Amino acid sequence: MFQSLSDFALHRGSWLLLALSALVLESTALFFQHVMDLAPCVMCIYERVAMMGLIFAGLIGAINPKVLALRVVGYSMWAVSAIQGLLLSIEHVGYQFPKNPFIVTCGYQAEFPAWARLDDWFPSLFLPTGMCDEITWLFLNLTMPQWLIVCFGVYCALGLTVLASRIAYTRSV
Repeated sequence: MFQSLSDFALHRGSWLLLALSALVLESTALFFQHVMDLAPCVMCIYERVAMMGLIFAGLIGAINPKVLALRVVGYSMWAVSAIQGLLLSIEHVGYQFPKNPFIVTCGYQAEFPAWARLDDWFPSLFLPTGMCDEITWLFLNLTMPQWLIVCFGVYCALGLTVLASRIAYTRSV
C-alpha cells in the first residue's frame, strides 16, 4: 500500500487532488459567507489563507511532480499550511469554548504584513466582519472550526504519510 502511495505522489493527479480538495473547502467557506450570510471572523480569514496555501501547494506539485525541487516546495507548503491551519483552528475553538471567558478574545482586524494586505486588496475574501467566539453554524454537533481541525488534521496525516512513504520506498522525497 505504501509503495502505491509513494508512486502516486509522482503523478500530477495526486497533486491536483490536493489542490481540488482544498478548493472545494475554500469554495464552501465562500458559500457560507456570501450565500448564507455568515460573517467570517479574523480566525476564519487566517484559516482561509492556510487553506489557500494547500491549493497552491497542490498546484506547485502538479507543475511537474517528477522534479524533486517542485515536490520539495509542494511538500513544504503542504506541511506549513496544514500545520498552521490546524493550530489556527485549535486556537479558534478555544475562542468559541473559552476556559475563562473574561480573558479570551480575538482581534477585529486581520494583521497581514504590509507587503500582502489581502484584506485591503480583496475585501470580499479576506475582510473579517464576524466575531471569533460566535457559533453560527453546526453540523453533526461540531462548529466550523472544529470541522477545520478534522480537515487540517487529515491534511497533516496525509502529508506525513505521503512523505514517509516517499522516503521509505525511494530514498528521495
